[in-house]
Amino acid sequence: MGLDRPRRPARVSGQWPALALAIAVHVVFIAVLVFSLRWQNRKPEPVIAELYAPATKGATAEPVEAKPSPAPETPPPAPTPPTPPEPAPEPKPAPLPKPLPKPEPKAEKPPDTRAADIARKTKEEEERKKREQQAQREQAQREKVEREKREAEQREAEKKKQSEQRRVAETRERQQREADALKAQAERERSTRAAQQADAAAAARAEADYIRRIQAKIKGNVVLPPDLAGSPEAIFEVVQLPTGEIIDAVLRKSSGVRAYDDAVQRAIIKSSPLPRPDRPELFQRTLTLKFRPLD
Repeated sequence: MGLDRPRRPARVSGQWPALALAIAVHVVFIAVLVFSLRWQNRKPEPVIAELYAPATKGATAEPVEAKPSPAPETPPPAPTPPTPPEPAPEPKPAPLPKPLPKPEPKAEKPPDTRAADIARKTKEEEERKKREQQAQREQAQREKVEREKREAEQREAEKKKQSEQRRVAETRERQQREADALKAQAERERSTRAAQQADAAAAARAEADYIRRIQAKIKGNVVLPPDLAGSPEAIFEVVQLPTGEIIDAVLRKSSGVRAYDDAVQRAIIKSSPLPRPDRPELFQRTLTLKFRPLD
């Protein structure tokens, strides 16, 4: 730390210009007074003139002495100018402050660096703490960013997992629905086939019963020939109306015995009208009937 030096007194601003201006004003005022007095006291100067007569023939011109002009009257004395007022005394400049005596130089002691070292160490410690705090803040910020990034990745992974689970569940549900639909369709087809088979069986039974009743009626009207041997088969095609009335009976396959074929044909014509089926849909306009004598 440096030694305290004595402070010099502050100078009064504008002191010297004011003093110079006051002196110049007084000088100009005195010069004006002196010039005016000299101009009023100046005396008039006399005027001298020489006169000459005109020259004649044979005569020599003589100079004419000029008479001195009478002295001008002395003008009355000029009035005494009033005595100018005495100039105001010039203001004395303010005395300058005496400079303080310079302190005697003292023997300089070696500067004490302990305070500077302490201040430097304190400053370094503060800077170190600031750097550590800044590093901690940066580390905390990085950790926060990484944590938020991990959380975002976890949320995204969870969303993907949930979406995958929903997709799998929807796929399974769709497959189950399709399987159920296929199963129901197969069940319906089985039921339909079973119903159709049942209907077909029932229809077949009804048709067979219908044919048997027709055949039984016709057989009851057949008169077998006496010399018929064995059990030959004759096949006839019978055309009928919905009422059972027979329109025609045509032999499609002969039994080989003409008498038997004719006996069956007569029996068919005699059996008109034929029995009608229990179900209208079983009616057949054209029937193919087989006949054997021993059936």
